[in-house]
Parts: sequence; C-alpha cells; structure tokens
Amino acid sequence: MISFSNINKQYGKQLVFVDASFQLNAGEKVGLVGPNGAGKTTLFRMVTGEETPDDGEVSVPKKLTIGYFRQDVEEMKGRSVLDEAIAGSGRVGDLHHELEALHHAMSDPGQTDDMDRILARFGEVQEEYEHFNGYALEAQAREVLHGLGFQDDQIDGDVGALSGGWKMRVALARVLLGRPDVLLMDEPTNHLDLESIIWLEQFLKSFQGALFMTSHDREFMNRIVTKIVDIDSGDLVAYSGNYDFFERERAIRETNQQAAFARQQAMLAKEQRFIERFKTHAAKAAQVQSRIKALDKIEKIELPKKRQVVKFEFRIPPRSGDQVVVLKDVCKRYGARVIYDGFSLNVRRGERWAVMGRNGAGKTTLLKMIAGVLEPDAGSIELGASLNMGYFAQQSLDVLDPDLSVIDQLQHDFPQDGIGSLRTLAGAFQFSGDDVEKRIRALSGGEKSRLAMARMLYNPPNFLVLDEPTNHLDLATKEMLVDKLQDFQGTMIFVSHDRVFLRGLGSRVLELGGESGTDRQPRVYPGSYSEYVQAIGHEAPGIYA
Repeated sequence: MISFSNINKQYGKQLVFVDASFQLNAGEKVGLVGPNGAGKTTLFRMVTGEETPDDGEVSVPKKLTIGYFRQDVEEMKGRSVLDEAIAGSGRVGDLHHELEALHHAMSDPGQTDDMDRILARFGEVQEEYEHFNGYALEAQAREVLHGLGFQDDQIDGDVGALSGGWKMRVALARVLLGRPDVLLMDEPTNHLDLESIIWLEQFLKSFQGALFMTSHDREFMNRIVTKIVDIDSGDLVAYSGNYDFFERERAIRETNQQAAFARQQAMLAKEQRFIERFKTHAAKAAQVQSRIKALDKIEKIELPKKRQVVKFEFRIPPRSGDQVVVLKDVCKRYGARVIYDGFSLNVRRGERWAVMGRNGAGKTTLLKMIAGVLEPDAGSIELGASLNMGYFAQQSLDVLDPDLSVIDQLQHDFPQDGIGSLRTLAGAFQFSGDDVEKRIRALSGGEKSRLAMARMLYNPPNFLVLDEPTNHLDLATKEMLVDKLQDFQGTMIFVSHDRVFLRGLGSRVLELGGESGTDRQPRVYPGSYSEYVQAIGHEAPGIYA
C-alpha cells in the first residue's frame, strides 16, 4: 500500500534515515516508536508529500485517501463545531457544504437568472452526496463528537469559542469522519480524557483502513496496534506484535547483539594477535596476508545504542501531620450549574487519591480549591500541619521566566546546587545536550510542562496536587516518573487519563458525578484504581451503561 524503499534523510549534520525501508499494508494497525527527534513526524510528512527523502523512494498510490491528525491545529472560527467537523471530512464534507451553498443560492432572488445552472449543479452534487451516504453524515458527526467528549450545546456552538485542547478534538473528529484508506495519527490521546480515549480505542479497533500512529500511551498502543515500527539509529525495524511484545523482543535482540559483538571482538583480538606475532616470519607470511584480507572483509558488528532514561533520585520530603486536607460541606457552582453541593473529604498522610470523572464533573475545580487557586462558594477547606504543597497544572508554566534558558532557570531556582546535579535533573525530563540552553520562550508546551515538573520534584513537597502530570511525557520518562512516585513518602491527589499512572499510583479513588456534577454524588473507593475498575466493571465512570 505505502512503501518506503531505502530512504535517506539528513538535516544539516543530523542523519535521520539511512537506507531505511518499510511497507504499510492495507488494514494494518502499526505503532511508530523512537526517541524524540528520531524522525516520526518526518516519516508522516513524507507520506503526505510535505517532505521528500534525499534518496530512496516513498510510494503512495494516487487514489489512496489519507487522513492526517497532527499536533498543530489550524485556525478555527466562523462555524459551529458540527460544521467544522464535517468540513474537513474529505469529499463527502465538501459536498455537504456545497449543498448548503446551493440551497442558499436557490432562495436568493438575485440569482434567478442563473437558476437553471444552480438546479443542474444541485442535482449533480445531491447524487454524489447520496452515493457517499452523505445524509447520514450529520448523525455520524454528532456520534463522533459525543464520543470525544462534546455536549450538544458545544456541538451546535461556535468553534471559535473553544480552547486549544477542544479544537484539537474537533480536528481529530474531522479526520475520523473522513474514513480514509489510511489514518496517520500523531499523539491522538494528548488532549483527551479517559472516557474519550476508551471510545477512540473502540473506534480504531473497528476501523477498516490502515492505521499508522505514534502515542505515549502504552495501554492505548497495546490495545490497538498489531505491529510496531521502531526508528533505530536511522533504520526502520518492524516487530509483529503490540508495544509490550516489541519491548521484550527489542531487549532480546539487544542482548543477542551484545553477545555477538563480544564474540566477534574476541575473534578479532585473537586474529590480530596472530598477525602481530607472525608478521615478520617469512614462513607465515602467506597465512598472515590471508588473515589480514579476511579481516578486511568481515562486516563489523556494532554495539546496540542504549536508550536509557536518565536516572534521578528525588529527595525525601519532610513529614507532614496525619491530617493533610479536610473538606467540609464544600459547595461550588458556575452560574446555574452545580459542581459540588455539601461535599466532604478527608485526605490523610501517605494516601494517593486518583480523582475520576468525566468532563465537567469537577476534577480540576477540586484540585484548584485544594491548591487555593479557587475559593469554594460555601464550606471549608483546611490544610494540615507542617504541609508543603506542590501544585502542578497548566498554570504552573506561568512562573517560568521566558528570557532564561532551561539550565539558567534551574540555577536560578536552586542556586546552592551544582551544575552537574541540575543537568542530571534536566536529563531525567528529556533535556539533554544542547537542549538545556534553549530559551524558555522557544520551548513547546510539552517542554515547558516537563520543566515545571522537574522544578517541582527536585525538592519535593510532602503534598502533591497534580492535574494531568503525564501530558507530553514520552513512555520512558512517564514510567520513570511512576517508578519514582511509587517511592514518594508524601501524600498525593491527582487527575490523570493515563492508565499506567492510575494503576501504578492510585491507592484511593474519588469518583465524581456525571457531566452535571450532580448525576451521582461523589463516591469514595478505599482501594486502588485496579480494585476500583474490578468493582465497577469499567475503567472510567463516564462509560457506565
């Protein structure tokens, strides 16, 4: 279907692909993995024709339809969310909007003289629209938008009023509605809550076309893909299986390669010793020359490149009192919409609360009230003794100085610590080499999030309030964070859509009500997230039958 044949690509001195080959077949669901900067986006852009290889060939059949979901979303305004979703859904979307324009033209008295042409064109468009089952398009669009977390008032509302994250969901809906032959998806779960991720999993499992995607969500990858393509030192290496299978097989492959390297090095050393010993012996001259020629012809085995996340030992926080935060009869509403009505909760030292609930249930509102960013309308929130709180949310990025570099910011925050220790901290959150010299104003949103997280955890507080802390972290860094936070000796309350994070850290679960916040009263599950899932039969409260 789509093939990459011996492609080479270089940016300045950086070799991205070296004689790399791979084929994406019809109906395959393939995950694309590799370190940051390895060339994943470059590969997608080669498929769409936005980039070309320096050498080699990328073959894409002309009649193949391709839907590409990317992280940069274009300007959206002047339409309803529904119309915006339909607008980018391929040929059937174009026909939908042309039919609307023709309807307006037929009722325009100023176009009476052109009515024959308008009617003729209307008939042509309507026939093609029916051929594509276009009259079911609006219902399909609403179904997809509901699945991605939109409520009816949002669907019929102005797309221009949405935040950037919600516009990303509209862009995702457009791609899914197009039902292309091939879906290219770059981190589709970044701006989704858990309910929407689970819905998207089901959609993609039943999708008939080919799927080629990147994702930092291990669970999502495991449930969807049946093949992994790893960008490994400029090559494209395919593994038949999901992400867990790929990790096991890559580890075996690296072990075998290391053993083969060691054997070859021992053989080469033995041959070199023979050559050195007998190179001046006339009687052995023929043998020496023969061995020199043989060594020249041997293809040298290289050691596999290690992809190690920088290890960092976070410091032990001071002990807090037993009572960490007590909420009593808290009330909060936005206009007529009630979020909390007489809500009480007691968080004790050492507990790790996972806050669950669909969009609008009040997860972020709760964390903001605990952090003191937002006041309740009634009731009280009391923090315990000896408490040092660390609050992570998108607003955490506002405290970064845009004029400083990454390393300058860390030195400013921790002037008593050595540059080596701070570079190790930066490396643990994917700032390696020259990355630490980047100005903060030039960082992406994800890079700023990683830096804010690094600053907070270097001298960790004893109470962590975390709102979607794993957004923009790659798989290896995310798992490093889970591993370190499992040893964290303080208290946590967090919101996350990542099931590895939830399973690894959630020792208590607070389930908030439905979309209005009052469909069900908040419920406390005293066990872990895994026990919660077993108890309710679902991975998220928003997908109750």
